Amino acid sequence: MTGAKARLATYFHLHLLSDATGETLKSVAKAAAAQFEAGIAIDHSYALVRTRRQLERVLKQIADAPGIVIYTLVNDELRAMLEEQCAELGIPCLAILDPAIQLIGTYLHAEVSHKPGGQHIMNAEYFQRIEALQYTMAHDDGQSENSLDAADVILLGVSRTSKTPTCIYLANRGLKAANVPIILNVALPNVLENAVKPLIVGLTTHPDRLIQVRRNRLLSINEHAETEYTDHETVEAELRYARALYTRNGWPVIDVTRRSIEETAAAILNLYSERQNK
Repeated sequence: MTGAKARLATYFHLHLLSDATGETLKSVAKAAAAQFEAGIAIDHSYALVRTRRQLERVLKQIADAPGIVIYTLVNDELRAMLEEQCAELGIPCLAILDPAIQLIGTYLHAEVSHKPGGQHIMNAEYFQRIEALQYTMAHDDGQSENSLDAADVILLGVSRTSKTPTCIYLANRGLKAANVPIILNVALPNVLENAVKPLIVGLTTHPDRLIQVRRNRLLSINEHAETEYTDHETVEAELRYARALYTRNGWPVIDVTRRSIEETAAAILNLYSERQNK
């Protein structure tokens, strides 16, 4: 936020307490705060808060900078201590995961485990993500094409269509994601025609947006000369060529022009889920 809007915005302290890494809490708080242009949060994060002494230090900092408190603590004694102190200070306090935990517990007719950081335990899912990330890094930008058929997802696209960051995001969700660049009038690896296991997705974008991204990339490496890489006619030809490949092979296409990496990945995950269900 800049200019007049920034000057009119209200700054507020946002205290985030967790008995684990705090990543879940940060993501939820960030998503919620982003809905308010009139407010700019000053984040205070406290991770691995698991003892009274640790909580006492946090409460002192909250008292020195009153604001909003959002927490994920499973220890009943610490929760009560935090809520009591916040009530005395007149500070709003919210246990962000309580509604979801209560809903799941009611549905399962089960008791809460009260285990801090349960989602971060190194189980089979954790090692699956590590394996997926290793595969993704080894199959970036068309590398190791002989083992592409082992991928869960293969992304295709011309240069600077967010293939690599999207693949890394998918790998963090446990999918082996490879990406192959599309180069004008250069044939794709033969393995793609016979690939059975992977979901193959084509990425495209608006030519003007692509030229802007490519120019920014060149500037970042101190390259100022105009080349075919940013030539409008060449870029349009690249995108037409890619579209033709997608159409000929019946591959689904996602336009990334106005999508963030997360939104593109979400669309791919939906396609992957639909394919798995079929």
